[in-house]
Amino acid sequence: MAQPLITPPPPEFHERELHTVPPRRSARKTVIWAIVIFFLLVVGLLGFRALHKPAEQPSQQGQGARRGGPGTDLNRAVPVAVAPVQQRDIPVYLEGLGNVQAYYTVTIHSRVDGQLMQVNFREGQKVHKGQELALIDPRPYEVQVSQAEATKYKDQANLENAQRDLQRYADLYKQGVIAQQQYNTQQSVVAQQEGLVRADDAQINSAKLNLTYCHIRAPIDGTVGLRLVDPGNMVHSSDQSGLLVITQLQPISVLFTLPEDNLQLVAQHMKGGRLEVQAWNRDDTQQIAAGRLETLDNQIDPNTGTFRLKSVFDNRDNALYPNQFVNARLQVYTRKNAITIPAAAIQRGTQGTYVYALKQDGTVESRPVKVALTEATTAVLDSGLTPGQQVVTDGQEKLQPGSKVDPQQPGGPGAPAGQPGATRPPGQHRGAGKGGA
Repeated sequence: MAQPLITPPPPEFHERELHTVPPRRSARKTVIWAIVIFFLLVVGLLGFRALHKPAEQPSQQGQGARRGGPGTDLNRAVPVAVAPVQQRDIPVYLEGLGNVQAYYTVTIHSRVDGQLMQVNFREGQKVHKGQELALIDPRPYEVQVSQAEATKYKDQANLENAQRDLQRYADLYKQGVIAQQQYNTQQSVVAQQEGLVRADDAQINSAKLNLTYCHIRAPIDGTVGLRLVDPGNMVHSSDQSGLLVITQLQPISVLFTLPEDNLQLVAQHMKGGRLEVQAWNRDDTQQIAAGRLETLDNQIDPNTGTFRLKSVFDNRDNALYPNQFVNARLQVYTRKNAITIPAAAIQRGTQGTYVYALKQDGTVESRPVKVALTEATTAVLDSGLTPGQQVVTDGQEKLQPGSKVDPQQPGGPGAPAGQPGATRPPGQHRGAGKGGA
């Protein structure tokens, strides 16, 4: 019996069977993995929210309380510093950068040539007018005086001889013995001899003057600087450096500048009397000296738009020194019965300047104010408050209109702000208002 012929399948068919995965098992694994991943994501999200939600809620409540939102406890009193509104006289100042200059500065030069023999001063010594400071060798000028005197003696003798001849010629002329021309000639000889004697007198005075110049004396009261020439050196009247410099420090002057816009204000109040000037140190924390305004410059600097002022200080304690830089404060006038508050109470917003005023029920209200000027730590108001009211000077960032406060007076004694005193906080700006005195 014949066997049926069975054709074997191709090799690719076996390879396909080996690598083919049953589709039902693969779909089941995909669903399982998707469920696991989704479950992990849900658990992680819940855990994340559980960890961060308690920390965010207190923060949001705190922000709401600070901003005056729903979380604010309006019944809780906020501790703040307060100060009263006062009515008093306030001096108004203008300030400019000043430079200290000696009231007089004299460079001593020799007026004759010669050897410097003596120096009769110490560097830094205070000298008085007329005091001898140095001596130049006087011997050559003493010889010149003697020579001039000898020349005068000779010319004086010739003059006397010519005068006797003229007397004889006069008698002979009257008798008609000599001609008039001869008599007139002798008169001219006498006049010439008189001129020579007068020239000799001038020469003697010149020699004596040069002899006086050998003794160098102080022309003013002041303080001697460093010695510029040592004894033994030859000095000349043409020397540029001089022998020494004397500066007068008592009194002393301060030159300072102000903007040209203040010129009319200063000139107007100068007519009413003497204006006071204060000198403060560079960082504006210590008053150095007090003086007076002496004069204004006669022109405005076109490059800077400022004008110069000169003030004078007694400087008895030598607190001011030439070329020292100071802050000069010119008291222009005094504002009478001004409404004043501490400058720290002034707040600025979109609607302008305002303060937190204390009400009788223990709450605060926002009160708009108009600031006329600020002097040191004091603000002068044109409107908005009346004397006796209380304003908040510290802690305004915690307040809103209607907030309850626990008012506390600032501690520590001190001079009222704005009054001239020994010290004041640095960095305070001052300015004069547009109103009159």
